[in-house]
Amino acid sequence: MAALAGGVLAALAFPPFGFLPGLTGFALILWSLDRPSAARPVRAAAVRGGLGGLGYFAVSVSWVVEPFLVDERTHGWMAPFALVLMAGGLSLFWAAAAALWRRLGTRGLSGLIAFAAIFSVAEWLRGHILTGFPWNLPGEAWAAGSPLSQGAALVGAYGLTWVTLLLCASPAWILGPGPPARRGVRVSLVAIAFLGLYAWGASRIAATPDEPAGPVVRIVQADIDQKTKWRPENLPAIFRTYLELSTRPTPAPPVLVVWPEGALPAVINDLLAPGSPWRAALSDALTPGQVLAMGANRVELDDEGALTYRNSLILVRGTGSDLSLAGVYDKHRLVPFGEFMPLGDIAGRIGLRSLVRMPEDFTAGPPPVPLRTAGLPAMQPMICYEALFPGFTRAAARRGGGRPAFILNVSNDAWFGRGSGPWQHLNMAGYRAIEEGLPIVRSTPTGVSAVIDSAGRTTGPVLKLGESGVIDVAIPAPRPPTPYALWGDLPFLALLILSAALAGHKEIFIGLSKRRPLRRARRDPDGALP
Repeated sequence: MAALAGGVLAALAFPPFGFLPGLTGFALILWSLDRPSAARPVRAAAVRGGLGGLGYFAVSVSWVVEPFLVDERTHGWMAPFALVLMAGGLSLFWAAAAALWRRLGTRGLSGLIAFAAIFSVAEWLRGHILTGFPWNLPGEAWAAGSPLSQGAALVGAYGLTWVTLLLCASPAWILGPGPPARRGVRVSLVAIAFLGLYAWGASRIAATPDEPAGPVVRIVQADIDQKTKWRPENLPAIFRTYLELSTRPTPAPPVLVVWPEGALPAVINDLLAPGSPWRAALSDALTPGQVLAMGANRVELDDEGALTYRNSLILVRGTGSDLSLAGVYDKHRLVPFGEFMPLGDIAGRIGLRSLVRMPEDFTAGPPPVPLRTAGLPAMQPMICYEALFPGFTRAAARRGGGRPAFILNVSNDAWFGRGSGPWQHLNMAGYRAIEEGLPIVRSTPTGVSAVIDSAGRTTGPVLKLGESGVIDVAIPAPRPPTPYALWGDLPFLALLILSAALAGHKEIFIGLSKRRPLRRARRDPDGALP
């Protein structure tokens, strides 16, 4: 049960709990993996690693029950199964990592380094297999914008996961066998590493540009929950609420107004159709040249004439007498089970479908590129789930032939309820700012909405959970491309290669071989490896 407790403790380091001592839970997991087992030590390690993952993910993704409670009568029965299946499924990555770690048979400093490398690779795989789900990577446990979070600018969230696991699991090594004097040296080495990272991160934060470089934007948060929004009779009141917030007087009129993902419970094709009263009202609300960016559901015909549904970001510009289309971005990374059902045909036959409130699942948009429109700096749209993925903006910039000036993140965090999910989502978005060296403009319907600078810090007002209002602020300045923006996960790969070298190359190859008599000969009477 030590591994289970370690996983729970580690998860409590994330927002909104912020219990950073809980990161020593990784040391508890490492300690439990290193305990002798009477029989089948690799299998025992897999069970312990799986229990550690189960505790970690049960806390981290506890918000997953909330989407099923929006339409409680239809989907409520699935909520407990969703949490058990998701936490259990994700824990398999840690179970496999633990089994491999035990199979290698490393101990001491070599064991610590191998633990950091193997578990960070498991987290990388979690972020890529079956579309990926990199929620709450261990490297993102530090509050975005804090000194220790700045390491993501160098090695990304996966590389910072390696660093976090190495340092936070180190108590298992420090308290391991050896004379007291040697333990003092170990404490000193870990302390120096922590202080060095902290000092470098603090200096990076101090060098963050303070002067805004972009135009004034208005972020709109109407505080309309998911249950209320999807009642058709509420559309007029919801629309009026967004218009009232968007047109509030301000000394510096915003050039860009941002509404969140899925702001209105209607298909945008109907709202913006020629002659529509909704279009006329939007036209009256926008001043000439002013741009509205709103998350919306839209419909289009595919090449075969069938209807295709998209989760999109629509940019419209006021012309004084009408609206003009200024840009469209279709969400590329869709949420499994939320926006599309994996193995949809099979799932449909047994009565399962995604939670999306459309006649059919959403269809993913093409690989993203920065969006450029007259009168605004180049931006990289990022809709909800896409903010989880390190390298999303970097890859888009390479496709689009240029780096954007800021990231525009619209999200429907109302799906997460009022618990931990929205705060954790905000924290992960901050890591995308640190990795890329770019500010983020973030709008959600119920919180948390904010502007994030290139160091991952929220700047200016923050609209928290349950608040209604607007944020008017100039877009912060970007900084030059970070090492991560230039090289991506290559620094992480370098850390893994370094791990293989430091963890003892001969020991690793022996551990992977089938020379079991050699392994047995090296065991102590109690079954522990020397």
